[in-house]
Amino acid sequence: MNKRLYIETVGCQMNVLDSELVVASLRQRGYELVESPKHADTVLFNTCSVRQHAEDKIYSALGRLKHAKQHHPQKIIGVLGCMAQKDQKLIFERAPYVDLVVGPGQLHQVPDLIEKIAQGSGPCMEVSLSRKDGSRDQISRSHESFDPLRDPTMRPTPFQAYVRIQIGCDKFCTYCIVPMVRGPEQGRAPEDIVSESRVLVDQGSKEITLLGQTVNSYRYRHNGMTTRFSDLLSMLHDINGLERIKFVTNHPKDMTDDLLCAVRDLSKVSPYLHIPAQSGSNRILTRMKRGYTVEEYLEMMQRIDDTVPDAAVTSDFIVGFCGETEDEFQQTVNLVKTCRFKNSFIFKYSVRPGTKGAEQLTDDVPEAVKKRRNNELLAVQNTISAQDNLRFLGRTLEVLVEGPSKTAVKQGASAKAILQLTGRTPCDRIVVFEGNERQIGQILPVTCYDTTSFTLFGLVVTSHIGPHAYDLEPLKASAQK
Repeated sequence: MNKRLYIETVGCQMNVLDSELVVASLRQRGYELVESPKHADTVLFNTCSVRQHAEDKIYSALGRLKHAKQHHPQKIIGVLGCMAQKDQKLIFERAPYVDLVVGPGQLHQVPDLIEKIAQGSGPCMEVSLSRKDGSRDQISRSHESFDPLRDPTMRPTPFQAYVRIQIGCDKFCTYCIVPMVRGPEQGRAPEDIVSESRVLVDQGSKEITLLGQTVNSYRYRHNGMTTRFSDLLSMLHDINGLERIKFVTNHPKDMTDDLLCAVRDLSKVSPYLHIPAQSGSNRILTRMKRGYTVEEYLEMMQRIDDTVPDAAVTSDFIVGFCGETEDEFQQTVNLVKTCRFKNSFIFKYSVRPGTKGAEQLTDDVPEAVKKRRNNELLAVQNTISAQDNLRFLGRTLEVLVEGPSKTAVKQGASAKAILQLTGRTPCDRIVVFEGNERQIGQILPVTCYDTTSFTLFGLVVTSHIGPHAYDLEPLKASAQK
């Protein structure tokens, strides 16, 4: 009888990929996935520490397992990922029934550690060295974990996959815990990245998304040769069967001209650039230790517009950072209005123990003010997104069909002949349209007839006249008025 595994993942795409690798390694040991911790022999939480809310969610989930562990002491409970690296023994103190704590750099050890616990070893903890507990080489080795195992069933769709090209971060923004929990920046060998991508394409992936904490800072040096990120994109572009290449997340300081030219010239590279600005105030950017000014960010945006005029740029913003005044918040609002991002991810500042922000700065903006600023900036961005999406009315877009829309799933419509599908354009815009299951995984021409701030609505363009063909001319004419 197979052993039963439940895994819950919170956080970024990097965590989604980490969970895929953990599941792949456990399947080799005879595990099968179940949809509830109640029915699992092993329960794993792959965690995030970027915001307090993500940690609170995991500790609440652990609390709900206390009685299950009392009634089934053989059930193994594990905490993986960034929170495990950050809190370490604190997890055992807050939840004494947890058996396993494993940092991001030790995930390849999970199957052996679970087996060890099952044999009666007691609780186990494996984490990396902290940034102050050794030389850079020692610390890097303690974080390095590039498990080649992949599991197609764990991906968002069978034809989209993540590929990690680097781990760690050396930027040390004062609000961010990532350099401490993910370790020093390390790039993978380009030939390994290309080889893994070929395997993914052979497994059916049409789109890969390259992952790194600051993905565009990728540099790989070997035998006196340097592979830049733009060089890596060119190498991946040559893979037969691969149709789209995306990458996240970028740092403004590393948005080089050679990279922008690669996005412009390589047809498979999506013109989608996620480049967090974080604030529109130079004083706040300095306090955040972001390493650029508002003027430099705007200069970068101009270079993007000059080189890749159709690029969709998205951003991140933190409101209510330590000492942020009302005037400085309005400077952020002005930056959003000037840049007109496709969309922005907006967060209230959350103190992260272990960061320079927590050690040296005072979290002095009241929660009510943070909430108001968050809502105000979100409203500004949503208005811009709605206005920007209007320009797609009547246009035909290439859409990679991902599957039934959320509405279709809720309605249980996936078995119907005609159902509502969702997909994405090369610039990462969500498109909803009617279609059928056979179209899932295809790249289809879809003409947009309506929009909201977040979604485009369209009709599949047919190449023949028949009972199910759509007459798009009235739609186009209406959109042009």
